[in-house]
Order: sequence, then C-alpha cells, then structure tokens
Amino acid sequence: MERSAQDDERWLVVDGRRWRRTDPCLPQDVVAALTSHLGRGRSGVRTAKKSGDEAAVAAARRRVDLAKHGLGERGPIWWDEPERDRIERARVALRELDTLDDAAAAGLGG
Repeated sequence: MERSAQDDERWLVVDGRRWRRTDPCLPQDVVAALTSHLGRGRSGVRTAKKSGDEAAVAAARRRVDLAKHGLGERGPIWWDEPERDRIERARVALRELDTLDDAAAAGLGG
C-alpha cells in the first residue's frame, strides 16, 4: 500500500502504530501552549499514578484530553473541517486548559 503526501501530513507512525498528527493550520503560539499543557498533563498522570491519587489521575487525564483535542489529535478529524473551525476549537481548548490553571491557583482543584 502506497502512502501519499497527504497521508504523511495527517498521520505519524511510531512502532507500527498510527497516530493522528497535530493540525498543521494551527498558529504556532497556540500549538506551543497546547503542547505545554499536554506535557504537564502527561507528567501529572505519571505522578498521580505513583502516589495512587485517582482524583489527580483523572484531572491530569482531562488536561491531556483537552490538549489533544485542541491540537486536533483527538476528536473530529481536522482535515474534514473548515480551517476557521479548527483554529477556534484549538483556542477554546486552550481557554479551558488555562481555566484549569486558574482554578488550581485559586485552590479549587484542577
């Protein structure tokens, strides 16, 4: 089976497993912020699992999920949607993630 340039833009293969790539139309500042949240979420999952804190695991997984949706790696298939909708979804996800930070800073969890 031949891979097209379009497939290379849409999918990344790691160890034989296919992963959806980050939406290439997203502004770099948004990608950087979402990627930062993704890394923090993944780190939070590891830390919370080690401590056995299931509530913290769930909160960290929520952060990972929001970031991956914003990046276009989960949820609606980005190449099937208009660019403006994709950018708006990323910005909404980023606002939600920043709200989690605000809630955590205020001592409300997150």
